[in-house]
Amino acid sequence: MFNVQKYIKNREAALICIAGAALAACGAARAADAAASYPSKPIRIVVPTAPGGGVDTLARIIGQKLTESWGQQVIVDDRGGASGIIGTELAARAPADGHTLLMVPTAFAINASLFAKLPYSPENDFAPVTIISSEPNFLVVHPSLPVRTVKELIALARRRSDQLNYSFGGLGSTASLSGELFNQMAGVTIVGISYKGNGPAMTALIAGEVSLMFSGLPAALPSLKSARLRALAVTSTAHSPFLPNVPTMAEAGLPGYEVTNWIGLLAPSATPREIVGKLNAEVVRQFTTSAVRERFAAFGVVPAASSPRQFAVFIKSEIAKWDTVIKQAGIRAN
Repeated sequence: MFNVQKYIKNREAALICIAGAALAACGAARAADAAASYPSKPIRIVVPTAPGGGVDTLARIIGQKLTESWGQQVIVDDRGGASGIIGTELAARAPADGHTLLMVPTAFAINASLFAKLPYSPENDFAPVTIISSEPNFLVVHPSLPVRTVKELIALARRRSDQLNYSFGGLGSTASLSGELFNQMAGVTIVGISYKGNGPAMTALIAGEVSLMFSGLPAALPSLKSARLRALAVTSTAHSPFLPNVPTMAEAGLPGYEVTNWIGLLAPSATPREIVGKLNAEVVRQFTTSAVRERFAAFGVVPAASSPRQFAVFIKSEIAKWDTVIKQAGIRAN
């Protein structure tokens, strides 16, 4: 017997499915149209650090090239303060149309554990676009320190517990946490001393006030060339193209140790994936040009590139890594 109620129920379900498919198709079409016309107005890249630093410099290089390619002005908006939280929150709350982007350093992942509460979620409030650069630190020592290798440094630290120290510019910086990770993996206690910025921290090392430092290459290179400092290892898993004879931490006797100072490009989380993909493709394309590579090299970095998915996985791994180090060291920002 024909069941009227069942017929009506099945028909309603079919109509709901058709309507849902139509809405999805309309949504996909709107996203595709938005990507095709993107960018339709000036783009703002929020930089949550001070003007003139590495993040600001690379944002301006990328911004200039996007302007040339797309014919829309790209404005770099420096919003430093509160360890990058102010600018990051600003970008998280911006319209998700691809016209507000965020350029972040490694602190973006570190802050997730360094602060008890953030006004945004690093993993949920942003759509990763691509890694921009990834550069290691160098373990550099004052020449008065009687060591030539990482193994000799570890042996000395074990004999002179609490008598060695390292400088860094700010709690929670990669220079600070590089030292904490070294202590934890090597089983030593080298005391960290905080200075008001990487410049003063480097000055203290050159003056012999401290024994060593985990420094980015641009700050350390002049003193390495003049022999005022000595490099024991690079904190990446591969040799630096700028100092290829310096061993990696693994080669120097501390396998598994890796720290990079990375910079990446993000968008608000609801930004259409088609726009994120268009951004990714254009930025990655720029990395293949000699003009961009030469400008990066002049700053002492090499362009890095990734898919949005790869960058998302990387951010998650960085948050987990630094969470372990920070908790074990008992570090907490005020």
